[in-house]
Amino acid sequence: MATEIERKFLVARMPDLAPLRAVAIRQGYITRPDDSCEVRLRQKDGAYLVTIKGEAGLVREEHEAPIPKATFDVLWQGVAGSVEKTRHIGALENGLIFELDVFEGPLAPLTMVEVEFDSEEAAHAFVPPEWFGQEVTAQRAYSNRVMAFRTRGVT
Repeated sequence: MATEIERKFLVARMPDLAPLRAVAIRQGYITRPDDSCEVRLRQKDGAYLVTIKGEAGLVREEHEAPIPKATFDVLWQGVAGSVEKTRHIGALENGLIFELDVFEGPLAPLTMVEVEFDSEEAAHAFVPPEWFGQEVTAQRAYSNRVMAFRTRGVT
């Protein structure tokens, strides 16, 4: 079983994005916000992925696999909600990697930053830098899946 341990925050003050690696992401959801698991399709630059995740929260199951573009294109027809964003990837002073998402379209100008951890203990011990804003890890409204459907009037 693959496990994702992640904390998510709004961005209080944008850091300098120039030195960060930027990745364009388009992701769509086959499952709806109230389903017990999440099935997501993601186009990340030239890669195509399918991901299955458990319920949102600090710790959850995550299984991801690459798929051919032709398969992605067929499955994308079943997507009911989607988001587009640019992900900026960088390192914090303590060596942890952060992913700062700048949302596009109806979710703009929303910006969120997330950090993944090797253990729950490390996640709980993490002290966010001052440019991180309010923590939204446990707030369902800030789940990408929920936001993808909210842009279409579904909650």
